[in-house]
Amino acid sequence: MELVYVGKTKNVYKLADGNYLLQFKDECTGSAGVFDPGSNAIGLTIAGAGLAGLKLTKHFFDIINEKGIPTHYLAADFEKVAMKVKPAEVFGKGLEVICRFRAAGSFYQRYGAYCTEEGQVLPALVEVTLKDDVLGDPPITKDALVALGILTDSEYETLKALTRQIADIVREELQKKGIELYDIKFEFGRVGKEKKIALIDEISGGNMRAYKNGEYLQPLALAELVLTG
Repeated sequence: MELVYVGKTKNVYKLADGNYLLQFKDECTGSAGVFDPGSNAIGLTIAGAGLAGLKLTKHFFDIINEKGIPTHYLAADFEKVAMKVKPAEVFGKGLEVICRFRAAGSFYQRYGAYCTEEGQVLPALVEVTLKDDVLGDPPITKDALVALGILTDSEYETLKALTRQIADIVREELQKKGIELYDIKFEFGRVGKEKKIALIDEISGGNMRAYKNGEYLQPLALAELVLTG
């Protein structure tokens, strides 16, 4: 097993069979000890966060795979707090695709002057940002993505459609537990010889804002609510 990347919340290893292993950590993004899914820096360590994130990721990937949506997911090992995945080629140096059902976080910070209120309902609005910690993950338009050769026009439309489809699946699953999804971010890559666009990385509390009875749910609390019968 070869260590190929040390990330903020996961380490990535290359396996002998050509697949990869994502090792989940307990580190979480945020600042001054406060969790923030939109942050680019590690702000705190929460014991058990890595395992909770892995369990929630497996839960959602199993559902998504059953619906025939392409992903890189192969298997999860709770004892090792790791997930085996197919190799994937990212777009450019990496993109994050956000689906917003309500105006919150960085969206409200940018466009609050045009919102009726914080938490305003949005129509599954899709945003794309560049993965760049130094620049603070700047938003980028479809035209710029295509002009810079990061992806093609048709790939963007596929990305947008998959984002909405997967976000709806996650939202419906959360609704079963009385949880409302405000926003969620995904990562995608090209997988296999056909370079098929597939969902990669994780789907956990660290990638979304979710509320129950008006109260924001921390990652561990979200995982516990979703995974318990």
